[in-house]
Amino acid sequence: MTCEVWPDLKLGNGETHRNGDTGYADALRSLVGESVRSTDERTGAGLRIDLESGEIRLHPSRDEIPGPEIAMLSGFRDQSWMCRRPGEESFEDLA
Repeated sequence: MTCEVWPDLKLGNGETHRNGDTGYADALRSLVGESVRSTDERTGAGLRIDLESGEIRLHPSRDEIPGPEIAMLSGFRDQSWMCRRPGEESFEDLA
């Protein structure tokens, strides 16, 4: 997954981190390489990826979106990819 905006993080110990918070980079790195347990997408909530020891949450405000895309997901077995944009699918509320 390539994010065009910084995701929010929630670790298994209850800590939450946003870009700019002390410890954000360490929290993000702690999730690298973990297996995905589940995902959820909903309008108004965006994309949530549940990992072994935390969650990645992606639902920026309109002001945080730098361009036409929020995230790109790839690496599927069938070589497909998905692009998430404001106004589409789980980001309809950001149109």
